[in-house]
Amino acid sequence: MHDDAAILSVDIGGTTTAAGLVTPEGLILSCETAPTLGRGRGRVLEGILALLVATRADAVRRGVRLRGVGVGVPGAVDATTGQIGRDIQNLPELAGCPLGARVTEALDLPAVVDNDVNALTLGESYYGAARGARHFALLALGTGVGGGLYLNGELVRGVSGYGGELGHIPVDLNGRACFCGGRGCLKAYVSGPDIAAQAREALAEAEGSALLALAGSPEALTARHVFEAAGAGDPLALDVVERVCQALGAGLAAILNGFNPELIVLTGGVAESLEAFMDAVLRWTRAYAFDGAYRAARIACVAIGKSASIRGAAALYLYEEARRGGARG
Repeated sequence: MHDDAAILSVDIGGTTTAAGLVTPEGLILSCETAPTLGRGRGRVLEGILALLVATRADAVRRGVRLRGVGVGVPGAVDATTGQIGRDIQNLPELAGCPLGARVTEALDLPAVVDNDVNALTLGESYYGAARGARHFALLALGTGVGGGLYLNGELVRGVSGYGGELGHIPVDLNGRACFCGGRGCLKAYVSGPDIAAQAREALAEAEGSALLALAGSPEALTARHVFEAAGAGDPLALDVVERVCQALGAGLAAILNGFNPELIVLTGGVAESLEAFMDAVLRWTRAYAFDGAYRAARIACVAIGKSASIRGAAALYLYEEARRGGARG
C-alpha cells in the first residue's frame, strides 16, 4: 500500500450523505453530497453505494490511488465487522445492515464503518483541536448529543459499540423524557430541539418574553432564538440557558470524574451558541467535578466546520489501518 494513497471518506446522515477523497494529511481533494434516500433498506443502500461508486470513478479520473474506505453512520456499529446495530435512530432502514461487507463488495476496497461521532473524535485527534492529546472526550451538541472517548491513545468503543454515548449520561434521575426511553439524559436538556422545548414550556407559564417577538410563535421557536434572547438579557431565556448550562456542567463533571481527560471538545451548533455562556457552564462543571479532575482539563468550544465529518471518516480508516497492522499514520 502506498502511504500517500487517499481514503474514500463517507458520512451518512439521515437526510444527506457526503463522500469525498481525502489525503492522509487531511487535505480534501473532492467532496460530493446526495440525498439519503428513504423508504426501505434496499433504496437507502442503493443510493449510498451509487455515490461511493461515483466517487471511486472520480478518483480514477484524477489519477488518485485509494487505500480504503472510511464510513461514519449515526448509530452504534460493530466496527470489527462493519455491521450496523439494531437501534439506529436516524436511519432505521439500515438497522442490522452489514454495511462494511457491502461497501467492500461494491468497491473492491477494504472498508471501516463506525459511529459518526467516533469518526469525528478521531478527526479531531488526527487533524484538529485534540491533536497530540492522549486522553480526551468530544461532545457534539446539535439536534442530538453525540459523544466520543479517546483514552490512553485509543478510541473507546466498549464491548458492543456503545462506548462514548455521552449524551445519555443521566443528569436528573426523575427528569425530562429522552427518545432513548430513559429520563433525565443529558441530551434531553442540551440538544437544540430540547432547549427549544424547555423554552416553550416556560413560555406557557410566563406573562411575556422577547422570545415570542424573535420567533413569531412558540411553534417556530429554536435554540438559536433562546440564546439570542438570553444574550439580550431576556429573563425567561436567561433562566432556560442557566438550566442548560447546569445540565451540561453536570454531564461534563461526570466525564471528568469518570475518565479524568486532559481535554473535552464541545462542537456543533449548540456549542457555538453556548460559547458566550461558558462562564456559567464552567461554574456548574466545577461545582460537580472533583477539583483535581477539573483543574487538569481544558474544556473548549471548537467550530470544526462542515468538512470535519469527511476528515473524520478518513481518520477512522487510518486509525483502524494502523491498529490492525502497523504504526499510526
